[in-house]
Amino acid sequence: MSCKILAVGEVLWDLLPTGKQLGGAPANFTFHCRSLGALAGLVTRVGDDDLGRQVLERFRLLSLPTETVQVDPTWPTGTVSVTLAADGQPRFTIHEHVAWDRIGADEAGLALARAADAVCFGSLAQRSEPARRAIRSLVSAARPEALRVFDVNLRPPFIDRDVIAYSLKLADVLKLNDVELPELAALFGLHAGVREGMEELAGRFGLSLVALTRGAGGSLLWADGRWSDHPGRPAEVCDTIGAGDAFTACLVVGLLAGRPLDAINRHANEVAAFVCSQPGGTPSIPDTLKLFAASAPEDTL
Repeated sequence: MSCKILAVGEVLWDLLPTGKQLGGAPANFTFHCRSLGALAGLVTRVGDDDLGRQVLERFRLLSLPTETVQVDPTWPTGTVSVTLAADGQPRFTIHEHVAWDRIGADEAGLALARAADAVCFGSLAQRSEPARRAIRSLVSAARPEALRVFDVNLRPPFIDRDVIAYSLKLADVLKLNDVELPELAALFGLHAGVREGMEELAGRFGLSLVALTRGAGGSLLWADGRWSDHPGRPAEVCDTIGAGDAFTACLVVGLLAGRPLDAINRHANEVAAFVCSQPGGTPSIPDTLKLFAASAPEDTL
């Protein structure tokens, strides 16, 4: 039976120089989880406006469920202005007072959280108190044996030490990148070394796994005292939007499937490299890459 994964957080339109693309880390993550064969859904909120209706239509086109997409009668659908540096790295201006700031935890969402094998959440959607309260309720509703995955996703100026600390205590699994690790080290007084900092985070907050992505430099995973270090895959970069979210999807699906740590790490790098080569955060994943996590034998990884 396919694993059940619930994400909670922002959905928005990335306003790129080339046009708008569906975005938001939780939305990208949900799309990639479903591409890999999981039964994944997203609790989020859009405005009762043209952009909100376009989100719902895009969800249908991407075969994403719309039942848990709440519609706000007053606040608009979220947008982010995006510029790209010469290396393809995005620069974000995230607009405030939008629908996903008022995500709620209704009974339908709580029921999905209780049934989920994994619940994934981040820090950005917790910038406002209503959404923060709802996200904590949904994550806390998950069964004790379910994975609680915190993709920290730091976006200045929406960085709150208390929010991050509370989220780390809720989580079993932490995903962050090589820019975010030094920021957490400064916030929490961690050792400056990469491996030492990851181990300190795991020990202090009771995490079973810490995943660090390093862009073109690959990724480093720590799980219960074991390490997996992958050097990354070469990619012709179009933009890097959604690559980290695809990595997180591969990580979660692989963990739920019981894959070895090195196999998960290899597959996540393959998929992330492909996403970097395509525009936007939700390109269609080739069947050959879907098979790695979903059903391929280990010796094909």
